[in-house]
Amino acid sequence: MTETLFRGARLLDPASGLDTTGELLVRDGAIADLGQALGRPDGAEVVEAAGLCLAPGLVDLRAATGEPGAEYRETIASLAEAAAAGGITTLCALPDTDPPLDDPALVQFILRRGEATGSIALLPYAAATRGCEGKEIAEYGLLREAGAVAFTDGRRAIASARVMRLALSYARAFGSFVVQHPEEPTLAAGGAATEGELATRLGLPGIPAMAEALMVRRDIALARLTGGHVHFAHVSTAAALAEIRAAKAEGLAVTCDTAPPYFDLNETAIGDWRTYAKLSPPLRPEDDRQAVAAALADGTVDAIASDHQPRDADDKRQPFAQAEAGGAGLATLLAVTLARVHAGELSLLHALDLLTARPARLLGLPVGRLSRGAPADLVLFDPERGWQVKAGQLPGKAQNSPFDGRALEGRVVGTWKAGRRVFGA
Repeated sequence: MTETLFRGARLLDPASGLDTTGELLVRDGAIADLGQALGRPDGAEVVEAAGLCLAPGLVDLRAATGEPGAEYRETIASLAEAAAAGGITTLCALPDTDPPLDDPALVQFILRRGEATGSIALLPYAAATRGCEGKEIAEYGLLREAGAVAFTDGRRAIASARVMRLALSYARAFGSFVVQHPEEPTLAAGGAATEGELATRLGLPGIPAMAEALMVRRDIALARLTGGHVHFAHVSTAAALAEIRAAKAEGLAVTCDTAPPYFDLNETAIGDWRTYAKLSPPLRPEDDRQAVAAALADGTVDAIASDHQPRDADDKRQPFAQAEAGGAGLATLLAVTLARVHAGELSLLHALDLLTARPARLLGLPVGRLSRGAPADLVLFDPERGWQVKAGQLPGKAQNSPFDGRALEGRVVGTWKAGRRVFGA
């Protein structure tokens, strides 16, 4: 029997609203007790946590890995290393790998590779369509049985309304949902930045912001038609959020997430063709950034995901229009979210809710909470400790952070998976 006692921590459990200083006891991979003055069991390891916050391990709804097919960008082992350093203990992996995760054996491969790390629950999405090509529905029943948590074509929008209708219907039949990259592909084709004055000045081909809202509006209509559940990933515009807010008020099965770049950065971060800030969807004007931040506060957004997209130096060392889109986001997920807490826009519990309990609930997982009997997936962090993001010094293989050079407050001190420490700073 192994036991660990956390002493003097600020215990934070968004699922129950708990916010108090106390102690938490872990026994054999689960939370055995929490409260005041629990007493030290014989042989228990003690973690002195005065001045630190103890919360459930983060649940990341959306991250890509280079494995299989692009291990030069990142492996599952390096992904797990970066996730642990960011306080993430559960992570959903996108299926648009090479080959795509449209076969039950590949879904099981990802599950096994995640288990082998010992530090993360790596939960694969399955491809919504064969080859993530948007033409033919994949085998949802077999993929779900193999362990897929939901269905998506990753960074590719499901462009065909007929195919999306079928996807929503099939996913509903198997008790799951479809994650959509909300960008009308014919409007976005060839674009590199949000259409507008900045893109014009830099000579970059533009993507109209309305490309996002158009796809959101269509898929909300299809959710209404089918009764299926659609989840919109990395929502980044005020217009799309207004559509989602109205759909929720109507009682439709519509949810969404966003990612830190869309509430912390605006389009000016691309500066003079700064390719680390080339993302998909692209960074937006300040009005949209403020709308995303407001949607975090009012409950429209259901989760904050890292939207981690590993790229190597050659992917980014190109003219802006030709460079690959995507940013590393695992190590910075918590700290950039805490910036909204420090700014007074979110309470600490609300911010953590978006990173833990709410995404866990969306996936139907028994994690994301501090309660007796729950898995001891934990993150210990100092909300005030300052640090600077420096590409080349981040944990893991991917260094392409859009926050490179950003000063942040909030640092992960330790991460535990099933009661075992998997990161310590």
